[in-house]
Amino acid sequence: MANVFANKDVFKDTFQTRVEQIYGVKFEESTPHQRYFTLGTLVREYISSNWIETNEAIVEGKHKQVYYFSMEFLMGRLLTNNIMNLGIRPVIEEAMNELAIDLNELERIEADAGLGNGGLGRLAACFMDSIASLGLPGHGNGLRYRYGFFEQKIIDGYQVEIPDKWLQRGYVWEVRKSNESVEIPFYGHVQIENVDGKEVYKHVPAEYVRAVPYDVPVVGDVANNNKTVNTLRLWSSEPTENKYPDHISAVEYEKDVRNISEFLYPDDSTIEGKILRLKQQYFFVAAGVRWAVRQHKEVYGTLNNFHEKNVLHINDTHPALIVPELMRILIDEEGYGWDQAWEITQHSCAYTNHTILAEALEKWPVDLFQPLLPRIYMITEEINRRYCLKLLELYPNQPEKVAELAIIGYNQVRMAHLAIVGSFSINGVAQLHTDILTHIEMKDFYQMYPDRFNNKTNGITHRRWLLHCNPELTKLLDKEIGTGYHTNTFELAKLEDKLHDERVQKEIMNMKYARKQALANRIEREQGVKLDPNSIFDIQVKRLHAYKRQLLNAMHIMYLYNRLKEDEQFRANFHPQSFIFGAKAASGYYFAKKVIKLINSIAQKVNNDPETSNLLKVVFVENYNVTYAELIMPAADLSEQISTASKEASGTGNMKFMMNGAMTIGTLDGANVEIHELVGDENSFIFGLNADEVNDYQQNGGYNPWNLYHTDVRIRRVLDQLVNGFLTPDKEEFRDIFNAVTHNGDEYFVLKDFDAYVRAQEAANQAYKNRKKWTEMSMINIARSGKFSSDRTIQEYADQIWHLEKLKF
Repeated sequence: MANVFANKDVFKDTFQTRVEQIYGVKFEESTPHQRYFTLGTLVREYISSNWIETNEAIVEGKHKQVYYFSMEFLMGRLLTNNIMNLGIRPVIEEAMNELAIDLNELERIEADAGLGNGGLGRLAACFMDSIASLGLPGHGNGLRYRYGFFEQKIIDGYQVEIPDKWLQRGYVWEVRKSNESVEIPFYGHVQIENVDGKEVYKHVPAEYVRAVPYDVPVVGDVANNNKTVNTLRLWSSEPTENKYPDHISAVEYEKDVRNISEFLYPDDSTIEGKILRLKQQYFFVAAGVRWAVRQHKEVYGTLNNFHEKNVLHINDTHPALIVPELMRILIDEEGYGWDQAWEITQHSCAYTNHTILAEALEKWPVDLFQPLLPRIYMITEEINRRYCLKLLELYPNQPEKVAELAIIGYNQVRMAHLAIVGSFSINGVAQLHTDILTHIEMKDFYQMYPDRFNNKTNGITHRRWLLHCNPELTKLLDKEIGTGYHTNTFELAKLEDKLHDERVQKEIMNMKYARKQALANRIEREQGVKLDPNSIFDIQVKRLHAYKRQLLNAMHIMYLYNRLKEDEQFRANFHPQSFIFGAKAASGYYFAKKVIKLINSIAQKVNNDPETSNLLKVVFVENYNVTYAELIMPAADLSEQISTASKEASGTGNMKFMMNGAMTIGTLDGANVEIHELVGDENSFIFGLNADEVNDYQQNGGYNPWNLYHTDVRIRRVLDQLVNGFLTPDKEEFRDIFNAVTHNGDEYFVLKDFDAYVRAQEAANQAYKNRKKWTEMSMINIARSGKFSSDRTIQEYADQIWHLEKLKF
């Protein structure tokens, strides 16, 4: 196919012709959506030749490859990403200008692919981008959710969830591959037959579900002559092509089938919800492992060397069933004995742990797991039996210890234990997180398998989170330090040479002002709140969870409001500050939804008070997602990273803010520790308990929040205002929040860290007044952020865990 992006004239002619051919309308009468879809189609067709070449290069070079299994891939809009990574944006932009079409408007038409919720999914997306951009052979494997997490509306201050119909108008990037569909079995029983004196196990399912793959190209950056296009394979659940099950009606069966890939994270507070969640996990794991096995056998004809040529990467515990599923294929379908099958399996799987919170380490009741996946349960049981025999050797006469460390214990299947025992590598995602895993949370496993544990600090793709989302800063950096940082982010360090250059400082200030104005414009347009770009933009955007402590931020704003109202000297000395929140609370997470209501009630109060509204503004942005984040990250002056120390595995928002010149106000938690090591006390605002102190309180007690309530008048006043009608006429509206930090023991140390947070905020507010010094601090954060590129992270995975080599075309 001729290169339609060879120059603007060729592209312009092709584009106009294709719009008319596809939609049967004159180009002048076509809609923006028709133009967007045609542009996307042309780009995808252009990608195809490199996509084919990549797959051929993997096969011909007999390359080892990674399959990255994740329940979430929060990709964001791909048109922008693809035309940038392909290097064809200038040609398209020039042609569109001549056609009087705003390319940005076409980009805005694309729906955010609803394939994730928070940091886990966005990290997977950054990793996919980096794997391709580094020219490595690696593919994503996930679920094609028909509806995303949800679209968030704020009505009367409350979160209201609306289905996220991201697929409603089609998805231009996906290619349906019906011919590669597989049938996934559920329920039924296991038959044991004797064949030539050997026991053979056969799962006789009660029902099948068809897994249909939709492939999305993942385009690497063309820099360094890279032509890699990897595959993100998303599985959709459809009715079987076999016989329908007997035990339920066809209508009920079809509804159950659709449900598997209908919603991200179905509510698992009910038995039905738990079964659906487990079904989802096995469904995409079984389909993805078969894909990897089939690809391998087509090249090598045997699975003897499967582990030498493939890594099945378990991203968090959700895909842990890879371990028994690969065992099932090797034993039941390929005829391997247990020991050889286990050798291959254990050397094929690698596991990333993303959490320290016990409730996030999944456990499934045996009486739910066993009937749904009878053969998988049988294999898991045998893995557990053999593993427990080894535990008994290590811990003789300690049955409680064996039960605690077992894969199946107290009538539950523990997915994290399954992933640890079945993998050759287990990694945390920030140095502090890995230290907590190896010394506290998974200490016993670390003592058993010290060589398996390692750290891989997370990163972000600077292509999206700097080059694309901050054009002003990109242009400035290109001019001042060259473009080498586009492919090697450590070259951002060159900016430090310009630290005292007043001209560069002025341009940094102008960049930040422009980005703040762009965000303020959207907020005013959509929510009617007018923010002053000269105020400090203090931003906390992330999933809403008690440990992330949006509540601490909200309580501080209430304290500020009280003080601004009453203390004239404080008011005269206070630099105006705009507090911006963005977050979705899981639909069943009652406490988190109450915090959203609280923030909006505070906003209502302070924004409408003429005494303070020019000094203090609060806004909760509606429906925070990847595309909104692209506008928010470059606009921040202060990056709120205030989780309880020891609770956040890493965080990646902290890295995006840092790379765009925001100062971190945060605890020594997750990757904040490494940010702080790089920039020091003088270029960040660190406060609060550290991880050791938090762990000490949790293990040994000694903290009583009522002491602070009774001795700190600021805390008592703010807490009383939650329940005395100050914010809403309904005095009980925020009673549960009051109780959480008092009667219920303040699990996340909100009150304990309150004073330290107030002092850190005061220091930041005063520091901002010296704009020259603040700009230098901002430049240091940008210059030292190179470590946090996902290219660095992925190179470490490739060198130290996956052992991949760069593709040669």
